[in-house]
Amino acid sequence: MADTDIFRDLPAIPERRVAVRPTTAGLAAVRRHDPWLFDGSIASASPDDLPAGAVAVVFDDRRRVAGVGLWDPASPIRVRMLHAGGSCDVGAELWRQRLAEALARRSSLVDTPDTDAWRWVHGENDGLPALIIDRYADTVVVKLYSAAWLAHLPSVIDAIMDVAPFAVRRVVVRAARTVADAARAAGVADGSTVVGTAPDAPVRFVERGLQLRADVVRGHKTGHFLDQRDNRALVRSMASGRRVLDVFSATGGFALAAAAGGAESVTMVDVSRPALDTARANIAANSDLVDVAACDVNDVCGDAIEVLDRFAAEGRTWDLVIVDPPSFAPNAASRARALHAYRRLAAAGLRVTESGGTMVQASCSARVDVDELADCVQRAARHTNRRVREQRRTAHPIDHPIGFDRGAYLKALYVSVAAAGTKN
Repeated sequence: MADTDIFRDLPAIPERRVAVRPTTAGLAAVRRHDPWLFDGSIASASPDDLPAGAVAVVFDDRRRVAGVGLWDPASPIRVRMLHAGGSCDVGAELWRQRLAEALARRSSLVDTPDTDAWRWVHGENDGLPALIIDRYADTVVVKLYSAAWLAHLPSVIDAIMDVAPFAVRRVVVRAARTVADAARAAGVADGSTVVGTAPDAPVRFVERGLQLRADVVRGHKTGHFLDQRDNRALVRSMASGRRVLDVFSATGGFALAAAAGGAESVTMVDVSRPALDTARANIAANSDLVDVAACDVNDVCGDAIEVLDRFAAEGRTWDLVIVDPPSFAPNAASRARALHAYRRLAAAGLRVTESGGTMVQASCSARVDVDELADCVQRAARHTNRRVREQRRTAHPIDHPIGFDRGAYLKALYVSVAAAGTKN
């Protein structure tokens, strides 16, 4: 169970509840099971001075309970909805139920013997908005995207320990930037270990038989990009005998997959030297595999666009190019800038893709859909005098389900590339 001494400074769950009367549009959103009730969609709330984590009961215009959620007064998303269509009890039993349901959705992955890292709870899409739970072998990482979860953290941890179908050695809590100050004040700083002993090294786990390590305490997100597992498997299946360029390589998931798939060489590009060092360690950890040992591995530390432009100027090309950048559109106002960035990146990637080769362009920006990403690639092709043909589109893996209209974010395009005027 959780270390109760660590939780001594956590806020208490308020006994009082917030009665919320939404606007007509807000009520419609609740009724269609939207997990977010924004401040602008609330006509009144009483009392409105309760702290984050208070239970919010949403009433319709006939004073019937329309739904229940968690109150978050410091966020534009004022209520994180947990249930719609009536009332429900909020607490450990609800968490256990949602955790068990999430496991059932992932049963085919949970029971895979050669993979022991997956997303257990995908926030809103699994009925627990602003809460992420990832498994890395015997380590569970809980990431909070709302201060509303701080008061409920002990019961969430207890539910994890009760429901987990594997032995849990430790639980680490991560806090998003918007929650970090509140978490620190509550004695649970980002990266705190609340069950078991804090890791003194990156946590080891297995993905489709490959050995990997994740820095669950300081690493980006929860330590690894679990959502790209299926795309890494596709790259592995395409890599035999090819020269592969992995741009935004992070901890080397794509690079390792390519090496394991028989790539002749792999070149990694990332702005972070520690990330590249981790990537090299991940590849070295699999050197017992013949294909990995035979692969020529290189890395370049620097800005992706600058490095790609330099490669193009030098006339360097690769048979398989993976471009997997971070999100460029954190909000609606950044969409235009994001689309420009994707076009620029696609153009840079196309310039270094060998004629007859393949480029993989990925995006994790929820506000940019797959058709817009495809348009960016087509525009980049015209700009660079290349001809591209879509081979496939991919989206979310099974452990990152889509449970509401805005729940989708991940997409990737696989395109064959040739010089304009040639067939591909």
